[in-house]
Amino acid sequence: MIAVVYSGSRTAFWKLTQNGKVVAHCNTTGINPTFVDAKMILQILNKKVVLVNHAENIKKIYFFAAGASSADRKDELANTLSSFFRYSKVFVENDLFGAAKAACYDQPGIVGMLGSGSNCAYFDGKKPVNNCFGLGYILGDEGSSNYFGKVLLKSFLSEALPEDLESKFIRNFNLDRPQILERIYNKPQANIFLTSFFDFFTQNIKHEYILKLVDEGFEKYFQTYILPMVAKHQEEDIHFVGKVAAELEDQLQLVAERHKLKIKTIIKEPILNLLKHYTN
Repeated sequence: MIAVVYSGSRTAFWKLTQNGKVVAHCNTTGINPTFVDAKMILQILNKKVVLVNHAENIKKIYFFAAGASSADRKDELANTLSSFFRYSKVFVENDLFGAAKAACYDQPGIVGMLGSGSNCAYFDGKKPVNNCFGLGYILGDEGSSNYFGKVLLKSFLSEALPEDLESKFIRNFNLDRPQILERIYNKPQANIFLTSFFDFFTQNIKHEYILKLVDEGFEKYFQTYILPMVAKHQEEDIHFVGKVAAELEDQLQLVAERHKLKIKTIIKEPILNLLKHYTN
């Protein structure tokens, strides 16, 4: 049995296969080794009956995780997974590698990630080429769901939201200023808290104010990631991976067109393409 896993900071998608067929699947809380330690990871795994029941049958695990950005992080995560899946050989790579494989397979291309976080890389057909991106939710992640959560909260706290949106926000979330600041600055996993507001954007995407925030966020993303990458690799196709890119595709395409760029593919769930690649 083979397991293929793609994990952002918020959600990890698991597919278990036998002889090329999916025999089980589940979602868990995101397993990002930057934010969750070995003890917490084992707690997450033990809560899933599907994983407990199949743990001894899985012989290979291909795990692509946000936060698995260094050799030490990859080794730590692999060792933790091996202690739960005792008969498995575990391969760990970061989520950008997984996104690039899902979008390009073995062909070169530019891959943009827009999910709970954001990133971009040139994929040479074997691996993403190192760059200076990937600064996380405090210093980077422009255009991601946690970025949009941040700008929404800032608009609410600074009383900049239009009255109708403010009413919806209060009704949906029932949060006040002290609660928000406490959750951001004094509680763990503030990035996960920020991503939880993304659905507010998709639910209100026709509102002029929300459209403006989305356009500004995607423009920052293009200016920071895509345009510098295109300048270096002008002939390569551009691909996007992630929930934000897929659910706000129309707005993303408009920003690309503004810069006279064409997006070849947008993939919401890279786990499906990774599954095809690693189990065939």
